[in-house]
Order: sequence, then structure tokens, then C-alpha cells
Amino acid sequence: MTRLFNDPARFTDDMITGFAAAHPEHVRAVPGGVVRARATPEGKVAVLTGGGSGHYPAFCGVVGPGFADGSVIGDVFTSPSAARARSVAEAAEAGGGVLFLFGNYAGDVMNFGLAARQLTGDGIPARCFAVTDDIASAPADQMARRRGIAGGFVVFKTASAAAEEGAPLEEVVRVAEHTNARTRTLGVAFDGCTLPGGEAPLFTVPEGRLGLGLGIHGEAGVSEDTLGTAEELARVLVAGLLADRPGGAGDGGRVAVVLNGLGATKYEELYVLWGAVSRLLDEAGLTPVRPEVGELVTSLDMAGCSLTLTWLDDELERLWRAPADTPAFRRGALPELPADDTAVRPATATTADVRPAATASGAAVEVAALAVHALRAARDVLHRDADALGRLDAVAGDGDHGRGMCKGVDAALAAAEKAHTEQLAPAAVFAAAGDAWAAEAGGTSGALWGAALRALGGVLPADRAPGREELASAATEALAAVTSLGGAEVGDKTLVDALAPFATAFAGQLRAGAPVAEAYAAATAEARTAAEHTATLRPRLGRARPLAERSVGTPDPGATSLAAVLTAVATLPATTGSDAV
Repeated sequence: MTRLFNDPARFTDDMITGFAAAHPEHVRAVPGGVVRARATPEGKVAVLTGGGSGHYPAFCGVVGPGFADGSVIGDVFTSPSAARARSVAEAAEAGGGVLFLFGNYAGDVMNFGLAARQLTGDGIPARCFAVTDDIASAPADQMARRRGIAGGFVVFKTASAAAEEGAPLEEVVRVAEHTNARTRTLGVAFDGCTLPGGEAPLFTVPEGRLGLGLGIHGEAGVSEDTLGTAEELARVLVAGLLADRPGGAGDGGRVAVVLNGLGATKYEELYVLWGAVSRLLDEAGLTPVRPEVGELVTSLDMAGCSLTLTWLDDELERLWRAPADTPAFRRGALPELPADDTAVRPATATTADVRPAATASGAAVEVAALAVHALRAARDVLHRDADALGRLDAVAGDGDHGRGMCKGVDAALAAAEKAHTEQLAPAAVFAAAGDAWAAEAGGTSGALWGAALRALGGVLPADRAPGREELASAATEALAAVTSLGGAEVGDKTLVDALAPFATAFAGQLRAGAPVAEAYAAATAEARTAAEHTATLRPRLGRARPLAERSVGTPDPGATSLAAVLTAVATLPATTGSDAV
């Protein structure tokens, strides 16, 4: 288990501090992650790796010449927020544009995509690419739905090498796409990992068994098998990858190979396994090129390993072999930099968009106060239920939902209280809360709650209490923002399953003439029932999807936490005396 930490909630921040202090010749810390110690050369594409922490040396361990220009670092197993991604990008970019590289997980796709759109709108060309190498997470004809695991290391390396050669942004994106299309990974777990401060691993594997098709965020395998000898495991891994070889790769050829330890399976064991793997590859007519055996994409202290094959062509082999010098990965010799080439760009402290905010007047001040009270109620219930929400999330995910919600609501409440003391209008109070929630929580839930709060406040007036139609619109706008950003629908087993019936019932009852308190109570009851009903559903999106069967019988944590917050807010008295509030 993870034994060395101070405050578990600050584990990632403390890690970044120590990492930057240990490798000042390679990296420097900036808000949201790290960038190279030396400034990105003028005109070069800035390649940024990113994702949750807990995977070292991915992602920050490969920042340096020949590899990444920076890394955006989220909390343990939690995608970083769009604000973090923007901050690191602004510190690293040098006029050639930005490419975010990450694994194909809903929170990463959402937050990096949002950051890229914001950067592009600000005049900094930015693109995203999500790696999809995990053959266990979806069939071959659904490659776009596959997760990114250790194969991301090869994609990151070749794309970074292309950028180092001076390739323009679209060419670097093409290299990433090309590498990903020829990369396949299969992994196994022998035992689960434990989050900092956690009392038990996120999953366990019975003695003498292994989980086939693990996820690197503490997700169990999609199936179980007998744990045999290293020879037997090598045959399972190699056969699985050869059966899924990319079209046009042929029967033989040259391959980049990564035999990756996940944290608790150590080098001697991996070398025993590599002896069998290398012989099987030779028998299959495949020639390994600069194989890597060791810990490259870990999952805290998970016991397990994965095997990655990338079928090379001349271009990819050149880029795979290219030199690099980073804290965790070194290959070949790079040209000497001029002695005075030490310029660095100032760190950017961006945490959220800054927009002019109107001040409130009259009853609108009381509405803003009610928003603060609602967030306090949300804080209390989320902290109360944090452990239970984490246990729900661990059934088919990474177990971080409770912690993430607590971080988000704490930041949102602090931002809302500050905005309210400045007499800002309700829209500005909700916007500040939403931006803070998204920036500090990260992950899918952080982005969705941030979008919902901002959208909800956007329809509230600054000079009076809202009317019935404005309240109805606030609920439907919040739902529209969440579905637009996340792409989820009712039945996907997400928070939308609770939010949609709440918004529909609340707006419908208001428009039918029901008193606001009655409409809210009835809508909240609909949300609770819908959240409980998610126990019968199979997830169709997000990290839980590969473990869909395991999820059946357990309600969705996102829907559950939303219903709990709505219920807590329902106990608050109206403060304006208006039926519309």
C-alpha cells in the first residue's frame, strides 16, 4: 500500500514539489504541472503529456529534451482540470502550437479538449490526441472506445521526437495518430493498488488468479484467469496482441516493445517474463527494436504488468530510436545546447477565466446568499458521504469520486463566499463557484459540475429575484451544459440519469404553476429515485464501461452524489420571501 504521505489530499502537490527539487536540470514546476527547465525553442511545437498522478514515470518523468516539453498533472488517478492544462501550455508554448497527449478517458478528453479550444480562441493553436491501445477495453472494430494504457509511452515518444526534429503541429499530430494506429497493449493484474490514505486496495485478486485486461487507474481486470508460470503468461500476452495486430502490419516485421511493470512487479520478475516474450516474438517473425523492460506507466503499488507492441515502419523506427534526456528515460546523445541557453518563461497562475462581473442589487443579493448557503449544505453532505461515494466508485472505477467532490465543493464554496462579499450578481457567484470547482477537482465530475453551475447562474438576473420561467430555464440550461460537454444521455449510468429527471420535473412543475418549494421537492424525489435506479444499468461511457457487468447492482456515484446534494439543498429555507425563490 502507499505508506509515505502527509495530507492525502495534497499528495500530488507534495510529489510535484519533491520531483522538481530532485530534477532541477530537467524540469521546473509551474501551476498545474511541470515544464522543461530550459524554455521551449522558438517555433517548436510544445508536446505536453498529461493525466492523473499515480503513474510515474508517466507523465512528468519524461519531460526533457527529445521527449515532452511539459506535463499537466492531476490528482491521483484524476484528470487535470482545463485550467491546469492551460497554465502548463501557456508556460511551455513558443509559437509553434501545443499538442496535448493523454489516454482515452472521459475526464481527460473533456478537460484537455476544453483547454485546447480556449487556447486556440486566444490565438495559440492547440490540438489533442487520446491514445487507444488497450485491446481488452473494447473490440477491434471499436478502437475509438479503447482506453489508453502503457502504449501511450510509445506514442508520446515518437510524437515528441517529431516535434524535436522541427515538424509543424499538424505533422506531429499525424505521427501520434500513426503510432497509435499501430500500437496494441494487453495487461494483467495480480493485486490492486491502495490510494494514499486508503485503508484497503481498490480491488483484490484471489490467490492463484490474475485479472486480465486491467486499467491503470486501479481498475480490476475485465476477466480472471489462472496465474501460471511466466512462460504461460508470456504466451497469453503475446498471443493476445498478435491476434489484434493492426491491418497492413503483415505477419512479421520490426516492433517497438514495452514490457511494463505497474508498481509492485519488479525488474527481476519482468526480466524472467521478457526471456519468454522475446523468444515468442522471434518465433512469430517479429524483431524487437530497442525494447524497454521496466516501470514506465505504473498504477501506484499495483502488482501487475503489461506488454505493448508497436509495429514500426522506417519513420516510426527513426523516431522511436531518437535520443532523449529526461528524469526517467534516457537514450542516445543529444546535441549540446549553448551554455547561455537558460531562458525560461514566467509561470502562469491561471486557474479560471477572468471576466468582468456585475454587482448585484436588491433581492439578487439574497439569491447570491442562498447560493452560498446551498454550497455549504453541499459541502456538508459531500464530506459526510465521501467514503461511501469512494466505495461506490471503486466497484468499477478508481475510487476517487468522494475525494474529488470534496475538493471541488470546498473550492467552489470559497470562491462563492468571496464573490458574495464583493456583492457580485448571482451569475458571477455561480460562475466563480463553477470555475473553482472545475479547476480544483479536475476529472469528469469536476468539469461537469463547473459547467452546470456556470450555466445555472447565467440565466439569473442581477437586479431582482428570478421569476418562475428563469428558474425553470436555469435547471434546463444546467442540464444542457452537462450533456453538451460530456455527451452522456439518460441510460448511460452517469449523473445525467439523476440530473435529467430533476431538471425536467422542476421546470415542468414550475411552468404548470406549482409553488417553487413543492416543485423542487418533487423534482428532488425524482432525482433520488433515478439515482437508485442506476444500480440496474450497465455503464456505456467513462472508466466504468470496461467493467460494466461488475457495475450492475451498484448505483452510479455521480448520480448518487448529485441526488444527495439536491436533497441537502432542499432543506434550506428561502431567504427572499419570494415564491420564485
